[in-house]
Amino acid sequence: MSPDKKSKRQERREKMKQQEKRGRFVTLGLITLGAALLVFAFVYPSLKPIAEVVTVSPGEHYNPIDNAMGDPNAPIKIEEFSDFQCPFCERFHEQTEPLLVDYYVKTGKVQFYYRSMGNWVSRNIGGARTESQDAAAAAYCAGDQGKFWEMHAHLFANVLGEDVGSFTDRRLEAIAEAAGLNMDEFRSCYDSGKFKDRVQQDFQDGTAAGVTGTPSFLITYTVNGETKTKLIEGAQPFSAFQVELEAILAELGQQ
Repeated sequence: MSPDKKSKRQERREKMKQQEKRGRFVTLGLITLGAALLVFAFVYPSLKPIAEVVTVSPGEHYNPIDNAMGDPNAPIKIEEFSDFQCPFCERFHEQTEPLLVDYYVKTGKVQFYYRSMGNWVSRNIGGARTESQDAAAAAYCAGDQGKFWEMHAHLFANVLGEDVGSFTDRRLEAIAEAAGLNMDEFRSCYDSGKFKDRVQQDFQDGTAAGVTGTPSFLITYTVNGETKTKLIEGAQPFSAFQVELEAILAELGQQ
C-alpha cells in the first residue's frame, strides 16, 4: 500500500476519533445541563420569594372548640361547607358570619362549624391535590393548637386567587406564623398529612348532604325527637339566614 493511501486512512481514523471525542463531550455536556436544570427545578421553589402575608384581627369567636364555635348544647347546628379560595365564601366570612355570631352564636341559639369542600376543585382536575385542600389541612392543624379561627381568618385574608400560589407549603407556613401558631407543632402536623382523611370526609359529608357549590350551609335541629335539616346555598345575606333561623326557633318554641 502506498504511503499516500496510509496517510489518508490515518487521517480518516484521526478524524473519526475526534468526532467521537466531540460527541462524548456533547453528550456529557447535555447530561450535566439536564442535571443542573433538574436540581434548579427542585431548589427554585424554595428560593423564590412568596407573596406578602398580611396579619389581621381574627375577630371575636364565642366558645371556640376546634372548627366549631358556640354552645355545644345549642338547639341549632349550622355546618358551613366552604373553600378558602372561594370568593363567595370570603364574602360570607366578611359580611354575614360576624352577624350570625352576634345574633345567634353568642346568644346560645346556634353552634356554627366550618368544614371544607376543597376537594370540589380536585375532582374536576383528575383528583390532583389542590391548595384548597392544603389550606383546610393547615386550618385543622391550627385547631390542634386551639387557633382554628385565627388561621381561618388569616387564610381568607391572604388568598390571591384559585391555585395561583396563595397556599403553597411555604406560604401556609408564613400564614400560620402570622396567625400566632407554634411553628414546630404546625410543621409536624402539616408535614405528616394528619388531616388528609378529615378533609376528604368533609367533602364526602357535604356531597351526601346535597352540596353542589360553595359556600353551602347545612342547618340541623331536632323537634319532638325528629332530626330535621335545611340547606342554604350561596353567599346569602344575613336576612336570608335570619328568616330561616327565626322560623326554626318558632318551630322549636324558643322565640
